[in-house]
Amino acid sequence: MDRRTQDILSIFEQISSIPRCSKHEERIAKWLKEWAVLHGLSFRSDSVNNVVITVPPSSGYEKSPTVVIQGHMDMVCEKTGSSIHDFSKEPIKLIYEGDWLRAETTTLGADNGIALAIMLELAQDRAIPHPPLELLFTVDEETSMQGANVLAPDMISGKVFLNLDSEEEGVFIVGCAGGITTSIEIGVEHVPVPKSYKICRLIAEGMAGGHSGVDIHENRANANKVLAMAIEKLLGPNILLLSVDGGKAHNAIPRYAQAFLAYPNDNFEEIVSIIAQLQIDLRSDYIGSEPELTLRIEKERSEDKMHAISPGTASKFIRLLLSLPHGVASMSPDLPDLVETSSNLATIKTSRKSITIVMSQRSSDMEKLALLTKNINALARSVGATVHNSNGYPSWKPNMMSPLLQQCKEIYSSVHCKAPQIKMIHAGLECAVIGSKFVDIDMISFGPTIKNPHSPDERLYIPSVLRTWEFLVALLASFK
Repeated sequence: MDRRTQDILSIFEQISSIPRCSKHEERIAKWLKEWAVLHGLSFRSDSVNNVVITVPPSSGYEKSPTVVIQGHMDMVCEKTGSSIHDFSKEPIKLIYEGDWLRAETTTLGADNGIALAIMLELAQDRAIPHPPLELLFTVDEETSMQGANVLAPDMISGKVFLNLDSEEEGVFIVGCAGGITTSIEIGVEHVPVPKSYKICRLIAEGMAGGHSGVDIHENRANANKVLAMAIEKLLGPNILLLSVDGGKAHNAIPRYAQAFLAYPNDNFEEIVSIIAQLQIDLRSDYIGSEPELTLRIEKERSEDKMHAISPGTASKFIRLLLSLPHGVASMSPDLPDLVETSSNLATIKTSRKSITIVMSQRSSDMEKLALLTKNINALARSVGATVHNSNGYPSWKPNMMSPLLQQCKEIYSSVHCKAPQIKMIHAGLECAVIGSKFVDIDMISFGPTIKNPHSPDERLYIPSVLRTWEFLVALLASFK
C-alpha cells in the first residue's frame, strides 16, 4: 500500500473510533472542530452540528474560485443478527483483506467516512496546490438529510461543489433520485393468550440487504416481506401473533426480522414443517441472489397473563404487509439500466399500542414519486391505518453542459488515461437539496469504490482511494 493511501486510511481509522450513527453526530462534530484548531484552521458550525473548515489558498491561487468539498459525518449503523456490537460507544473494528477493507459484523462506515478522511488529508498537506477551500461536513444525511436541509446561505460561499459521496471510482454522478418516507401506524387491540399456549419466535435472516437505492434492482429478498409470508401461512384460529419487528433504517433493505407467536403445544412440529417448506420455496425464488436466506423457529419461555394482537388486527396488518410494494416500480425511459422509481418496505416496530411500518420511496420523476406515495397511502388507509409522509427531498436534474463536468472529464482523462463514466443514480444525494438552495452552484459527485453500503457486507476497495485522491488533487490544481 502506498504512503498516501496509508495516511488517508489512518485518518479513517481515527474516524471509525468515534460513534457517529445518524442523528448522533455530536462526538464526530466535536472531533472535527478540535482537529481544525489543532491544525491551525478556522471553522464555523451551526445549531445542528454542520461544520465548515476553511483552508486558505496555496500561493498563486489567491484569486481562484472557492471550491466546496463535501461529505456527511453520519453512517448507517447495521450489524449481523448475532453481533453484540454497541454503536453508541464501541469503535468500528476494521479488517484488511488484500485490496479490500471491511468491518467485523457491522457496516464499515466508508459511506461516508472515507470522504471525511480524504478531505482532512487534503487540508493538512500544505504542499498540495489548491484554491480556497470550504470543507463542508454535514449531519444526518442517511435518515433525513437534515444537515443539507437546514444549511444556511452564509455557511458556504463557493460556487464549485464537489460531493465525495459516490461509490464507484471512475464514475461521475450528475443527477439523483428524489425521495419521500412514509410512516404507517396501525392501532393494536389485544386478546389474552390461553394459559395452555406456548410461545415461539419466528426469525427471517441471512439475506444480503444493502442500499435501498443502489441495490434495489438486485433481486434481493426483503426480510420484512419474507417474515410476512411466513406469518400468513401460520395465522389461523389456533395461532396468535404477539409482535413483529424488522429492519433498521429507511434506506437499507431489511436483512433481519422477527415475530413472536403463541400456539397450542401440540402444533409445534406442524409449524416447523410449514416454515421449512417455505424456506425451500423462497430460496428457489431467489436462487443466485439469496443462498443464505433462512427461516427458523425458536421456542421461547411462556409467561402468565400474556396478550396477543387480536386476530382481526393481525389479519389486516399481515394483509397490508403483503400488499405494500417493495422493489423496482419502473425503469428510466431515457437512461439504460437506471431505476426510475422504487420503494423499500424498510422497518416494522411493534409497541404496546400500535404497529409502525416505515416505507421509503424514490424516483427521478417527482410526479411518479407522488403517485407511488399516494398508492401506498391508499393501501394503508384501506385497513384503517394512519399515515404520515415526510417532506422528502428533490431529485437532482443533470446538467450535461456544466463547465465543472467538462473540466472534470478532461482532468480525469489526463490523470488516468481513460474517460470517466457519467451517470445518474437511484440513491439520494445531498447535491439535490443543496443545489435547490444554492441555485447558481455547479456540482458533481464522485468517490472511491464501496460495495454493499448500508449492510454488514459493506467494503471499501483500497486501490480506488488513491485513484480518487490523484484525480481530486489534479482537479484542484487546475483552478489556478
